[in-house]
Amino acid sequence: MSVEVEVVREATDEMVEAITRLLPQLSRSASAPDRDSVAQLLRSDANTLLVARIEGRAVGMLTLIMFPLSSGRRGRIEDVVVDEAARGHGVGAALTEEALRLAEVAGVRTVDLTSRPSRQAANRLYERLGFQARDSKVYRFVVQP
Repeated sequence: MSVEVEVVREATDEMVEAITRLLPQLSRSASAPDRDSVAQLLRSDANTLLVARIEGRAVGMLTLIMFPLSSGRRGRIEDVVVDEAARGHGVGAALTEEALRLAEVAGVRTVDLTSRPSRQAANRLYERLGFQARDSKVYRFVVQP
């Protein structure tokens, strides 16, 4: 099985369906996107949404965020998810490697990501690709509507 990775450029019905199908496998609390929210994600100059396909079917996605800071251009990888049925076929590696390639081309100095300790296979993948654990704490503030 060959994995193909592409940059998503349009909020098509197929892409909205794929995100709606994949997102619950990443987060139980994330709500299903509509076409407008996918279009908004794609309009942001900071975001690059990648989709992985096997035999034409979307089986994974990743969002690469690139932004300038006073200390240099930085990147983050977020919302990495591979369909349970496609795991073990190199989808996560293909997505991450393409994100890192795009970041390098864009002149990004560092790319960060976070991953829960329970996602052991994903953590092994990130380490195998050269990511190093940082001695840092991640803080979150939840903004209430």
